[in-house]
Amino acid sequence: MTDKLAVRTAAAPAPAHTFSQGVRKGPFVQVSGQGPVDPATGDYVHPGDVAAQTVRTLENVRAIVEAAGARFDDVVMLRVYLTRREDFPLMNDAYGAFVGNHTTGDVLPCRTTVFTGLPRPEMLVEIDALAIVD
Repeated sequence: MTDKLAVRTAAAPAPAHTFSQGVRKGPFVQVSGQGPVDPATGDYVHPGDVAAQTVRTLENVRAIVEAAGARFDDVVMLRVYLTRREDFPLMNDAYGAFVGNHTTGDVLPCRTTVFTGLPRPEMLVEIDALAIVD
């Protein structure tokens, strides 16, 4: 049986004390929901700018995926949580550019987008991921 391992990296924001940045068990890597936080300072960045927040959030997701020994290409599912429906087009454009730049070939990760409240008022977006390492 494969052990469950916590994934930790300074290249993404430190997790809250109640969860890990990510967990790897066998070939599966689950990344906890990430937000627009600068990992060096711990500050929420790009207030009011959902496109920039989306890119920062995806950079945090990618850092955790890579710390688990995977590549962004190994991501099979991304879940996006947005606070405002009207932000969807801007998020979608920023998301599409980032994913396109970090995916080789023509198979993009699956995605679900949910409109919801988030833990902090400055957070316009949160994203989690599931990767499977070959």
